[in-house]
Amino acid sequence: MVSVIMPAWNAAGFMSRSIDSVLVQTRADLELVIVDDCSTDDTPALIERHATADARVRLIRMASNSGVAAARNAGIAAARGEFLAFLDSDDWWHPRKLELQIGQMRQSGARVSYCTYQRMAEDGRVLSTVRPPARLSHADLLRSNYIGNLTGVYQRSLGAAEFIRMGHEDYVFWLQMVQRAGGAERIEHDEPLAYYLVREGSVSANKLKAAGWQWRIYRDVESLSLARSIVCMCHYVWNAIAKRH
Repeated sequence: MVSVIMPAWNAAGFMSRSIDSVLVQTRADLELVIVDDCSTDDTPALIERHATADARVRLIRMASNSGVAAARNAGIAAARGEFLAFLDSDDWWHPRKLELQIGQMRQSGARVSYCTYQRMAEDGRVLSTVRPPARLSHADLLRSNYIGNLTGVYQRSLGAAEFIRMGHEDYVFWLQMVQRAGGAERIEHDEPLAYYLVREGSVSANKLKAAGWQWRIYRDVESLSLARSIVCMCHYVWNAIAKRH
């Protein structure tokens, strides 16, 4: 089974598309663990309606508003699947994403995988298509956050894992998992398998702040030398620009 972890906070206005994109997957052996981070809108009621209609939906409520990292960690702790995947409450998937992804992982033996995705504007325009390298090592991933969190899947056999509460927490998470797995591979398909919504005013949209987070990861989390951090930072800037074109 695949456990899909979805954190949610005040997402009632847009998360139905995300939920539906999981429930219509052609690989039906899944559970959708939605973690409500103390929403003040109709998010809990919306989730409960989906859970009533489909037993694969599970609602977990945080005791206090704790942020996306803590919400994902609560979802991981509750997950029962052999494979774990992540989808935020405003993003969505191609209907065959999990079928193709788990099938290729089974065939190749990969324990971490990812796929091509599109960056979408709120008005429905395609902003860019992000096609990461076919294979990634830990060293490759240091150059750029090639694994969009909405595309990543890992096998539980890699051991206990959690998101650290910091900027770019998803990037730190996949650095850890790729290092454990010894590498990761892209799922081959002629279409993007995931769709990332770029919302105006989002936290990740602050480029200067994001660069500061990246530098902290190189120096404080990965403990890279100053020289190697500068080289990796140059790659990061270049690839960040390329992602948007």
